[in-house]
Amino acid sequence: MSQTAEYVKEVGRRAKAAARVFGQCGAARRDKALLAIADALEEGVEEILQANAQDLEAADQNGMRDSLKDRLRLTPQRVASIAEAVRQVVALPDPVGEIDMGTVRPNGLRIQRVRVPLGVVGIIFEARPNVTVDAAALCLKSGNACILRGGNEAIHSNLLLARLMRGALARCGLPEDTIQLISDTSRESANAMMDLRGYLDVLIPRGGAGLIRAVAENAHVPVIETGVGNCHVYVDATADLEMAVNIIDNAKNQRPSVCNAAETLLVHKDIAGQFLPLAQAKLQEHSTQLRCDPAGCAILPQSTPATEEDWATEYGDYILAVRVVESLDQALEHIARYSTGHSEAIVTRDYDAAQRFLNEVDAAAVYVNASTRFTDGGEFGFGAEIGISTQKLHARGPMGLRELTTVKYMIYGDGQVR
Repeated sequence: MSQTAEYVKEVGRRAKAAARVFGQCGAARRDKALLAIADALEEGVEEILQANAQDLEAADQNGMRDSLKDRLRLTPQRVASIAEAVRQVVALPDPVGEIDMGTVRPNGLRIQRVRVPLGVVGIIFEARPNVTVDAAALCLKSGNACILRGGNEAIHSNLLLARLMRGALARCGLPEDTIQLISDTSRESANAMMDLRGYLDVLIPRGGAGLIRAVAENAHVPVIETGVGNCHVYVDATADLEMAVNIIDNAKNQRPSVCNAAETLLVHKDIAGQFLPLAQAKLQEHSTQLRCDPAGCAILPQSTPATEEDWATEYGDYILAVRVVESLDQALEHIARYSTGHSEAIVTRDYDAAQRFLNEVDAAAVYVNASTRFTDGGEFGFGAEIGISTQKLHARGPMGLRELTTVKYMIYGDGQVR
């Protein structure tokens, strides 16, 4: 076993030991620890920004594109928002111990199904230091230990955030190893996490398609796939055009690097000639590049011709693929072919079209007359989220506290035998 693999395995051992203690400490102590973490983040804001500045300097030197640097950048306001998100998690109902089924069998056995922590949750993520705190907070609230492995791009920020959170746990008399950060950002450390059988109860990748695919294909522990977002906005023939312009501008440009940003605009042919110039004028405020099919290029001759690859691409940037469709049916066919099952939206005043879209689109979140940018744990009222699941088993959509628990059956008897 390599030195890196042994290091990661030791992290797993410590996490497993911490989980046994932390999972039994009770909701009040967990909440106290989370409030201490929020306070520590606010008190340590200058240190956090200094560490983040090191990461941003390295990003500049490595030529990181602006949209990704935005995901990496911390500001006093963003640190305050991260701390506030932790406090919002404290205020959420605790799922641990919830009894969601109870029955008494004819033989007198009393059976209860009770929510319990998953145990040790691993998260592999990329250049988003806020995930370090969001993930840890949700894991702690739901009684889990966590092993965090961020990307090299945010290593200084992540190390500092982890140190502050671990210190807060220690001050509350709880095991520091409930939160652990893998300091080795090599591919070997990620591979070692994928092989932590017996220590890791679930592994959650948060990042681009390549990361998620690598984890799903190579992990020997249970995986929840999250985040790949080739999201569409379809503007129907009956759409309010002003509303549609505002929705596609928000869905594409409000924060283009995130997984719930729109990547493709589909427009009904009956309104394309009127709508596309309006949309282009608004999108150009962000210098958004439009890559259009032949019908779109005929309406917007300055746009770039789209290729087959564009329909399947999650850009994470100021680029939008555009296709003019003949009908709602063709829009549904396009989405069925290219969607990653994340978030899809229709803009329409036709009730029947809206209901068909809601019923037929196979995605975690489906919208009528609203931006895809709302697919977010905070916007759904879950507090911070661990990720957006695009699979169907165990969890789907924004994953909050309940999705970080499982069930245990507790059976009370008085001597029954079978």
